[in-house]
Amino acid sequence: MPKAKTRPARVRSGRSDLARRVLSYLRRYEMVKAGDRVAVGCSGGADSTSLLLLLEELRELLGIQLAVLHFNHHLRGTDSDEDERFVLSLADSHGLECCVDGADVAAEARKSRANVEDTARRLRYAFFQRIVAEGRATRVAVAHTIDDQAETVLAHLLRGTGPTGLGGIHPVVGTVIRPLLEIRRNELREYLRARKQSWREDKSNVDIGRTRARIRQVLVPLLEAEFQPATVEHLARLAEFAREDERFWQALVEGRHGALVEISGCERRIAVGDLLAPLPLGGGEPAVAGWLGCQEALAKRLVRRIVSEIKRPGGQLGAGHVEQVLRLARTGRSGDRLDLPGGLRAERELDRLLFHVEDSRKDRRKAVTRRAGAGEYEYEVRLDARGGAKVRVVELGRSVCLKVIDWPPATGETRKRSEVLDRPLLRAPLVLRNWRPGDSYRPLGRMGARKLRRLLLEKRVSQRARVGWPVLTSREQIVWVQGLPVAAEYAAREETRSAVVITEESL
Repeated sequence: MPKAKTRPARVRSGRSDLARRVLSYLRRYEMVKAGDRVAVGCSGGADSTSLLLLLEELRELLGIQLAVLHFNHHLRGTDSDEDERFVLSLADSHGLECCVDGADVAAEARKSRANVEDTARRLRYAFFQRIVAEGRATRVAVAHTIDDQAETVLAHLLRGTGPTGLGGIHPVVGTVIRPLLEIRRNELREYLRARKQSWREDKSNVDIGRTRARIRQVLVPLLEAEFQPATVEHLARLAEFAREDERFWQALVEGRHGALVEISGCERRIAVGDLLAPLPLGGGEPAVAGWLGCQEALAKRLVRRIVSEIKRPGGQLGAGHVEQVLRLARTGRSGDRLDLPGGLRAERELDRLLFHVEDSRKDRRKAVTRRAGAGEYEYEVRLDARGGAKVRVVELGRSVCLKVIDWPPATGETRKRSEVLDRPLLRAPLVLRNWRPGDSYRPLGRMGARKLRRLLLEKRVSQRARVGWPVLTSREQIVWVQGLPVAAEYAAREETRSAVVITEESL
């Protein structure tokens, strides 16, 4: 990309009032530090042109370096190209490097079946992130104003939002900073006129066929003229309050998420009781009015936190979806399931909820085949000369290991009879297979044979988890079941001198 000649920064006898206000805002949110290389996202419009000039006024005081970024969306034909040329010239006039990129946003939106504005924003910010990742900038400054903030809050309200959406545009998100969030749009134009600096106008900003333009051109002026002259400032203050509350909630939700949610790959599990009452109780229920409401408010945010971690792109989790999840927790039965946006599914597993991404149709067929195969899989176990064996069960993603040990165990060891088999009692063929309906055996400590399905239910093993549950048979008699006592007839006895312990490990 072109790099303009660098010339010494001009020494100013005084800074504009607007620059002093921007400086105060930069310092309040600690947006930059000395030595930062700040790339200014500049479209050529009045707001971003003002941002560039204001930061140019402040760069010596802040001890930062400046560069310019421009993304050509190719949405307005020759006007888009004129915007690019304007920004290149502006950067050159201030001795700043200008990095330019672009894309056919309309074509990309059609390809991905997405909104043009959302696609433009996604591609633009991907460009910004790439510049930072390449080490060409440490911060990217963008020119959202207090007017943009008010319009965003109104747009969220009209669409239907919760407290998080009321936070609107955040001053700092990762490496992106927004120094103009307390400045009115008309102030920036006055600043440019005083500097005798031209800018580019985007005609789409006044096209009231677009919702955002209607809010800007019709709704906000109406509210200011007919209801409250300080509408913009009040909406921006509301957003600030909402962000302050959100920081508290985020800290609380992260703490409870870490304590209550079981993470396994792309699956998340939480006990129903923990989800419905996630606030810890100390010394009895506190005598606070609305305590149950507090629990529910946190439960809803916990659901959103779980979903945000594993859902696929596409589809928004609405308030109705969250309520359905809580209803599943309150009144659902084991096996009940709920489909959610982003290919997500919530399932009731006895007293827990499982969240996982639903497989695509093709992947689902493979998964069903794998589970069906698990219902029929069996591996012959051949004990080696030393009496041990290791069986790779690819259907489970685990190896089952049989290890021969001396019995009784050496002093200090704590092996229990319910965990070990009498080696001499085991007879070929030994078969490791999946649990099957109708299986029964007598666990050590029980008076008679019991159905394995019943024993797994007593152990609170869900239907989903029971699929593929491993058992070991000796001459077609069950001698071992994962997680249950060994068969009474094959358990280690007083006269046992050689025993077998069965363990599992990941492949």
